[in-house]
Amino acid sequence: MEVVKLDDIIRNEKTRKRIVEAMITGKIFIYPTDTIYGIGCNAMDSDVVRRIRELKRSYQPFSVIAPSKGWVNEKLFVKHPGFLKRLPGPYTFVFKKRNPDFLVAVSDSDSLGIRIPKHPFSELVYESGVPFVTTSVNISGGEFVTKPEEIPDEIKNTTDFLIDVGVLDNPPSKVIDLTSEEPKVIRE
Repeated sequence: MEVVKLDDIIRNEKTRKRIVEAMITGKIFIYPTDTIYGIGCNAMDSDVVRRIRELKRSYQPFSVIAPSKGWVNEKLFVKHPGFLKRLPGPYTFVFKKRNPDFLVAVSDSDSLGIRIPKHPFSELVYESGVPFVTTSVNISGGEFVTKPEEIPDEIKNTTDFLIDVGVLDNPPSKVIDLTSEEPKVIRE
């Protein structure tokens, strides 16, 4: 696993381009958000999504960091558009997919959770133009990771990149289901 400081990505254009290219080509990243550390990859690469699922031992639907709000409107039914005004921010919003087969390796249901964290990593997702899997970097049911030292070795040893910002001290995102007429809070 290659450890890259976020400041180096921000300050060095060559490093930034290399990281964005790795995001597009299906490398697995551990990365910071505005809440906790996550693990993810290009959500369009179903083989790599399955590898993350195996690492986490998780069969729950994953969410994605959307490359933009426009992408959200294009790919999902947005019944409650006012919620998009809260993004970027510490929220995961669940919307119905326009095509139930879209990103089926990420979520095999007819809905998809999306995030746009208020964090510089989201700018890299925007630059890549691809939706990026976002899920906590832990074994399913384990503690959330707020510092790189807490990353389980079995995950760390099979990951391509760690984007390091040191300690994060925030609660996980608030999850709101927006698939029905009334929004429903799933996780505070």
